[in-house]
Amino acid sequence: MARGTRGRRSRAAAAADALAGLEESGPHEGRPAGQPTPPVIQVRRLTKSYGHGDATVHALRGPSDPETGEPMGVSLDIEQGDFVAVMGSSGSGKSTLMNILGCLDVPTAGRYLLDGIDVGHLDEQQLSLVRNRKIGFIFQSFNLVPRTTALAQVELPLAYAGVRAAERRKRALAALALVGLGDRADHKPNELSGGQQQRVAVARSLVTAPAMLLADEPTGNLDTRSTSEVLAIIDGLNATGRTVVLITHEDEVAAHAKRVLRLVDGQVISDVRQGPVAGPPPVLAAQLAGAHQSPGGQGELIGGRR
Repeated sequence: MARGTRGRRSRAAAAADALAGLEESGPHEGRPAGQPTPPVIQVRRLTKSYGHGDATVHALRGPSDPETGEPMGVSLDIEQGDFVAVMGSSGSGKSTLMNILGCLDVPTAGRYLLDGIDVGHLDEQQLSLVRNRKIGFIFQSFNLVPRTTALAQVELPLAYAGVRAAERRKRALAALALVGLGDRADHKPNELSGGQQQRVAVARSLVTAPAMLLADEPTGNLDTRSTSEVLAIIDGLNATGRTVVLITHEDEVAAHAKRVLRLVDGQVISDVRQGPVAGPPPVLAAQLAGAHQSPGGQGELIGGRR
């Protein structure tokens, strides 16, 4: 075997071992009974800037230091099981924040812990593993592979993670059933509606049981009916304990979240709690309350309970 090939494989193995070590020593192991679970996301004094000198643009800056005027960075925690909507107009910094939270970009300064792992200390191979194992991505444009069945689409993250074929198929079929597409496993993207394509993307995002679902304008390309269907699925997933961070500019979409952050010019200008971290998100909670008040009404959470 060539020396370069051995080197690449050994580095990949070392990255996996290092990440496994971080996970084993993470915040959930050896925690005394009754002690609160730490936040899934911990951000401290995060900044992102481009350019130099007078041409510097602060895409993410936080409040200014009252004495020096320098950016103090964005700081926030997101608890396990929360559903957070990040809102803002173009240029507000919401996409920059999403890219950093998704480990797709690195901050200029500050610290970011994801599920107890300080991602600032990881190399690119380790970051790739974090993205695969800790984050489930849902994009506005679906990002499905053409001429590939829904089953194969959902299996992809498991294939990258080295999961065996039989187990991949079992878990992918379960994820498709969870989003109501168990009977569409053999369909390709051109055989599915826009809403069904996004539901395949949702199934793909959750098949690895990530610490967080990160959704970037997930309903931006959908009609009203498909938007309601996809948001109902995300609501149900959050109600079963999954942490969701959703980027949007639509108030109707943000109404589904338990917490809403609004960004302007790289700063969080408002942080509103719309519902408690524990339990279903607001829209689903209202629906369940209405169902219980109706004679014989019963509510059911998509995805069941853990």
